[in-house]
Amino acid sequence: MPKITIDGKTVECRENIPVLRAALEAGFEVPHYCYHPGLSVVASCRLCLMQMKMPHPKTKELDWAPKLFPSCQTPVKDGMEVKFDSQLVHNNTNHVMEYYLINHPLDCPVCDKAGECYLQDYTEDYGPATSRMVEEKNKNPKKDIGSQTLLYQDRCVLCTRCVRFTQEVAGTSELTVINRGNRGEIDVFPGEPLENPLQANVVDICPVGALLDKNFLFQQRVWLLKPTKSVSPADARGSTVYIDVNDDRVWRIRPRFNEKVNEWWISDESRFSWQHVHSPDRLNIPMIREESALRPTRWPVVQEQIRAQLNTVASDGGSRVAIVLSPMMSCEEAWLLASFVRQSAPQATFVIGYVPVEGTDQTFPKGFVISAEKCPNRRGVETVIEQAGGPSASWDEFLTKAGGGEYRFALVTGGYPKAWIDSTLADTLRKIETVVLHDVWASALDDHLWLQLPSATWVEREGSFMNADGLVQPFDRALKPLDGVVGDGQFYYELAGHQGLFRSRKVRELMAAELPTFGEVFVPREEPEYAH
Repeated sequence: MPKITIDGKTVECRENIPVLRAALEAGFEVPHYCYHPGLSVVASCRLCLMQMKMPHPKTKELDWAPKLFPSCQTPVKDGMEVKFDSQLVHNNTNHVMEYYLINHPLDCPVCDKAGECYLQDYTEDYGPATSRMVEEKNKNPKKDIGSQTLLYQDRCVLCTRCVRFTQEVAGTSELTVINRGNRGEIDVFPGEPLENPLQANVVDICPVGALLDKNFLFQQRVWLLKPTKSVSPADARGSTVYIDVNDDRVWRIRPRFNEKVNEWWISDESRFSWQHVHSPDRLNIPMIREESALRPTRWPVVQEQIRAQLNTVASDGGSRVAIVLSPMMSCEEAWLLASFVRQSAPQATFVIGYVPVEGTDQTFPKGFVISAEKCPNRRGVETVIEQAGGPSASWDEFLTKAGGGEYRFALVTGGYPKAWIDSTLADTLRKIETVVLHDVWASALDDHLWLQLPSATWVEREGSFMNADGLVQPFDRALKPLDGVVGDGQFYYELAGHQGLFRSRKVRELMAAELPTFGEVFVPREEPEYAH
């Protein structure tokens, strides 16, 4: 690994990265706008200029060059020496910041980017204390450039990150720079709105408040939001994300860097996959059938009833019992439920639940993939079922046997982001004498259910998902479960006979004794912030 000297400090860095990235990864604060490690380098913002030692043209001895170099465009080389903390560099930064502020509006109090805006931070740290601008500022219009995105052009610093993103990552090229000089501005091509499946990433990478998410506009101040590390349930890829919450509510989802899955990006499916969490239609009371009607009950009673019913129908080992493990469950929840059932009904059939698939995989120019499989943990649940041993069935095989009346008891788990049991599926499941449904939504099957149990959404749970490539990725709980709902992990933890508070890490340690795969979870490395 090459070693370079930055401001007198020796830094060991990775091969073939720019000096700017090496400095940021080493903890140096270097102002920059246009550079992003996931995009091509244009060196247009001129904020990251540095001094560098070069051979003197006469003496050939290393000396500080009289001009500045863009650190984003200069690759590291073993033995090189650079500095950012010099008067020459500070003067450049001060002058460049003054140019950026010439036409910038003073609307920080109403800007959604306030609190995480690098224009604010750099102005405070490097910009001039007062403005010499006395002429009238250029005023550019606000533009509605897509169904999810607004462009406040008067805030733009023309870093062109958004343009490069649509060209290089999304491959759709809706955005461009029109006009020249101080009249230059970002715009969409006529009749080509910003509508690609990754379009909201331009809001994340905009270093100022020029590109805005319509769903988040004027909703919250970012310093009030608490980020939680999570994994998207939108598809089988398992993109890592931050869930930003405040006042017991999700306000937005942002990408979390993951070198093996999604890098710096997420799909719009992942970004907007949380709205159902706050739906007024969610179930929140456990119900049991009494006198031909579902009536409220208590969670301890539910556990006792399930144990008693399972013991009754499993007197022959459970050959007529089916347990449907949803691919929306976490690995820990599936393992706890499977462990409990195998103790009471060793011949029960484990079923991998309904796996929603939409179209085909979408692959973008730089390798980002949106999976057609719209569930996060099919592979994890299949691994648990395989380890549990005993009878198993696919979803279609289960429906065929259920329609033929082969099962007396079924516990079906759901957790999908929208209602999924239609009248046809309900008619099939009515052939089963006793059905327990653990789900988020009411359904056409409610008139037949013995137990209707409300489920928590993934935002309200902790655990891990195994993605399509076999990576086990942990996620944390961002919100407490809805009032009246017991977290799925806690419910299955107690049902399996464990005492105390469910903690996914503790359960994974138990799982690892039987399944070494779950002993090693993948946690992405921490990346420096690139002027988000």
